[in-house]
Order: sequence, then C-alpha cells, then structure tokens
Amino acid sequence: AAGRPLHVGPPSWAGHNRWSKVRNVKGPRDAARSRLFQRLSLMLRTAAREGGPDPALNAQLANVVEQCRAKNMPKASIEAAIHGAERSAAAARLLYEARGPGGSALLLEVLTDNPRRSQQEVRLILTRHGGTMAEGARHGFEQKGVVRVGPRDLQGQPVSLEAALEAALEAGAQDVCPDEEEDEEEEPALKFICETSALRTVRERLEASGLRPLSAAIEYLPRDRVTLPEGTREQAEHLLQALGDCPDIVRLYHNIQ
Repeated sequence: AAGRPLHVGPPSWAGHNRWSKVRNVKGPRDAARSRLFQRLSLMLRTAAREGGPDPALNAQLANVVEQCRAKNMPKASIEAAIHGAERSAAAARLLYEARGPGGSALLLEVLTDNPRRSQQEVRLILTRHGGTMAEGARHGFEQKGVVRVGPRDLQGQPVSLEAALEAALEAGAQDVCPDEEEDEEEEPALKFICETSALRTVRERLEASGLRPLSAAIEYLPRDRVTLPEGTREQAEHLLQALGDCPDIVRLYHNIQ
C-alpha cells in the first residue's frame, strides 16, 4: 500500500514529548513486534512438526529460522518454539481469497489451530472495512520464488542497486526491487524474484556472491496492480492494517498500487 510519510511537527515540552513517544510509538511498535513473534513461533512449531526439529534436515524450518533471526527474535524463543512443537496442537494451513475496496484483490495465508474461529475473524475484519470473501481473487496472482536479501552484504557494506542487478543476472533471478514490507526504521531489504523451481539455486548463488539472504519462500505476486482513488485508498489501508493485526494471518498479499 502507501509508503510511510515523515511527519515533522513543532517542538514540544520534553516531558510531553517523552510520553507521546511511549504512548504513540513504543506501545504500537511493541504490540506489533509481539504479534510478529507470535506468528513466527507458530510457523516454527508447524514446520518442526511437519519436517522434524533439525533445520539442517528441514528446509522449511531453516527458512523460518532465517526469518526469525532477520527480525531479531531471541534465540531462546526460537529454540523454545521448536522444542515445543510436539506438545502443541497441529495447525492448519489455509488460503483465503478476498476482495477489498475498489475491487482490489487479496490473498491471506492463515496458520491456525482453529479454522472456524479464524474464518469468522477474517470475515468480520473484511466486512468492517469494505471487503468480502470472494472466490477467484487468486487468479490475479502468480506464484514466484522470492529471496529477501539484507541491504548490506556479508562484509557490512551497502548493496547498491547496480550490484543487486548484476547479482540477480548471475544468480538466475528474473527481477530485483526494494522490499516494500520492511519496518519503518530498518533499511529496506532487496527482493529477488525467480521461478519457483529455481528458488534454492538463486538463494545459494546470491549468498555465494557475498550477499546476505534473510529468507527464501514461494509467494503470491500480483499480475497487475490497481490504483485506488484517495477515499477508497484510505479505506483499503485501514483494511490492510486490520488484517495485519490478525495473529492467524502469516502472509498478506494484495494488488494495490
């Protein structure tokens, strides 16, 4: 959706400014991080249940562990989630198709131990923000391999776009672009796109070239994007925010420009 604008306001008293930061910045940020770690823990437990607790023998688990490390999830939390996999309830993987404001298309990857509850929650969020469950939305997306690479290489040096393009050609990737999903205060990662069958090879070649892969996964990318008018766009942003706050949704895809 939209980029995050930088708001510059008048100076305020130190005490009030400090309280504002705690209330308006730290609180929401901590809550978002807590939700993220909750999702990652569920993904770790599910991957460990399905393929075993050893990342060296379980590619799916290894990829989730990479994502956890990239998001600075504590090592103890990662290990606790993996070791607790056998004691946890089995989770179902679901893909919901939906339409948002202005006819936008959405795909929601859900991981849950209670599919009925999750479907009710997602349906309620959609209804409140001008969306609806809708079969056929999936046709607006195609599956691609996506390798996210850190903005700095293994030596700690910034990766220029020119260097990224050269690395993409050598690795066999089809495209490379900045990742729009990074947190506000983080440097944007680079997103290398390839055919699903080439995902592992591209990841290995990028790492061999000195780049720092953060994750590698098969994702749904929109075939075309839609531009929404201002009022509809604002409504769509509220919908995406509400869906992002839903703990059962582990991946959210949309075609909004």
